[in-house]
Amino acid sequence: MFETFFSTYLSSTIRFLFLLAPFFVVTMFLALTRGLSMAEKTSIIRRACVSAFILGVILFFAGPLLFNAIGITLNSFRIGAGSLLFLTAISLVNSGTRNHATGLPEEDRDDIAVVPLAIPVMIGPATIGAIMVYGAELKAVPEVAGGLLGLVSGLMILAGLLRLSGYLEKALGKTGLNIMSKISGLILSAMAAEIVLTGIAGFIASTSGA
Repeated sequence: MFETFFSTYLSSTIRFLFLLAPFFVVTMFLALTRGLSMAEKTSIIRRACVSAFILGVILFFAGPLLFNAIGITLNSFRIGAGSLLFLTAISLVNSGTRNHATGLPEEDRDDIAVVPLAIPVMIGPATIGAIMVYGAELKAVPEVAGGLLGLVSGLMILAGLLRLSGYLEKALGKTGLNIMSKISGLILSAMAAEIVLTGIAGFIASTSGA
C-alpha cells in the first residue's frame, strides 16, 4: 500500500508541476506584480495557490461525475483533453506562453490573485482537462491520496518558485525564463501524447471487445 501511495505521489507531483507550467507562471507573475512590495507579492502567491488548489481538488473528483452526466467515456475525454494539452505545449515551445494567456488584459492589482493568476495562468483549459483525466484514472484510496498530495506538492513548489521569482529573473533573465518555458512545453507535449495514445488504445480495446 505504501509503495502504491509513494509511487503515485511522486509521479503526480511531477505531472502537476509541469501541468502548471511553472516558468511561464513565474514570467506572468513578474509582469503582473511589477512594483509591488514583497508583502503584497506574498499575499498574492498565497491566495493564488489556495484558489488553484481548491479548483484542482474539485476537478480531481469531478471527472467521473461529468463523464456520466454527459454520456462520454474516459477514453474519449483523454483524446480531447490530450489534444488541447498538446496545443498548449506547442504554444509554450513556440513562444514560451500558453495560447490562452497571451494578451491578457490589464487587471486591477487587487484582483490578480484569482484572475488571471490562478485562472487561467496556473490552471487553464488544457490543465483542467488533464486534472480531470488523472483524477478519474486513480481508483484505490492510496492512489487518490497520493494524487491529492502530489497536487499540493506541485503547488508548494510553484509557490516557492514564485517567492524566488525576483532572484530567478536576475539569474536567468527573460530569455532564460523563456527557454525554461519552452523546455516545460516539450515535456508537456510528451505527456499530452501519452494521454491521447492511452485514450486511443482504450477506445480501440473497448470497441474490439464489444
